[in-house]
Amino acid sequence: MIKVGITGGIGSGKSTICHFFRTLGIPVFEADTEAKKLINSSEAIKNQLIAEFGSDIYLPNQLIDRKKLAGLIFNSPTLLEKVNRIIHPEVRIYFNKWVELQKSPYIIHEAAIMFESGFYQMMDYTILVTAPEAERIARVMKRENSTEESVKARIEKQWTDEQKMELASFIVKNDNKELIVPKLIELDKRFRSHG
Repeated sequence: MIKVGITGGIGSGKSTICHFFRTLGIPVFEADTEAKKLINSSEAIKNQLIAEFGSDIYLPNQLIDRKKLAGLIFNSPTLLEKVNRIIHPEVRIYFNKWVELQKSPYIIHEAAIMFESGFYQMMDYTILVTAPEAERIARVMKRENSTEESVKARIEKQWTDEQKMELASFIVKNDNKELIVPKLIELDKRFRSHG
């Protein structure tokens, strides 16, 4: 089965592109969503996070203390890397099991840090979704009711589009100028015919 990775910076419109493929009946695996579930359900992740940060990293209801974890990793690349090294292998295992259950000519794997994590190497193709930074900031501010400064700080922590373009198989400009549906239909045909 063909595996297609979709990635892009925050506010680029990855979810919109994934929604389009879903309407075509293509299964979509959202890595960030699944990671958020696994952080609460995977004993392997729980045990490693507790060993690293102490038992109070989980609340009494056994759910991760998101505020505490975010506070620890937001300004510490070292701790963020440690957390990623704990979570990413479990997400990969879960993804591989998920793929086996799908009955489709291809699947979509959506991840914000597809290239940064090296996960793109498991994909047959990758689609990079891009959008002008000002538009990305406006989308995220509206969606999350956050400040321009906080969105810019998050963008600065991600790879640039230029870095990602070097590794992407296809680029979709989600700038409200170019029509994206014809490009997505063309990609769908390509993936269905296996390349």
